[in-house]
Amino acid sequence: MEKLNKYIEHTLLKQDASKADLLRIFDEAKKYDFLGVCINPCYVKLAKENLKDANVKVVTVIGFPLGANKTETKVFETKEAVKDGADEIDMVINVTKLKDDEKDFVVNEIKEIKSACNGHNLKVIIETDLLTKDEIVRACKYAIEGGADFVKTSTGFVKGGVGAKAEDVKLMYDTVKDAGLKVKASGGIRDKEAALAMINAGASRLGTSSGVKIVS
Repeated sequence: MEKLNKYIEHTLLKQDASKADLLRIFDEAKKYDFLGVCINPCYVKLAKENLKDANVKVVTVIGFPLGANKTETKVFETKEAVKDGADEIDMVINVTKLKDDEKDFVVNEIKEIKSACNGHNLKVIIETDLLTKDEIVRACKYAIEGGADFVKTSTGFVKGGVGAKAEDVKLMYDTVKDAGLKVKASGGIRDKEAALAMINAGASRLGTSSGVKIVS
């Protein structure tokens, strides 16, 4: 297994995060050599500037946290994020369209956003807290068909939600592994034990705001 720090996308997506908070997570990402930081789109330029000499990816979120924006809006957001220097894009699936099994809509939206990524990795956040096991599998299959690079468990914004669960990560991994996609576990990963459980279930990325605690 790679060192634990190289699984971690050090995450700060809070609505009330201050600039000082953001600068702190950039410094921590450099200090602990995390794989990346995950921040809201308006801070991509700030992250890129602060991490320009570091081997840390800048990851941002699209259609966050509800996924219910129009596809054109998500595509525009993606293009802007890439222009600002984002290395990877985490998009939120349209959960209603998924639950209603509007396959063409879901697959085409993923395709359009992947195209706007301009070669960068696209992760599809499927929001496992809101889905049945069958819907998790369906979402993963649509992500494969749409050309995504990863499926991701959660935004961490579902009220009363658990976030990443090892059983869901394993289900996702088993569904996408043969197609070459990877799994990012995110939401509620607060200690080393939880982090290792996600990795053992098949996650190759961890989105967490507790990265320092996990590696310390």
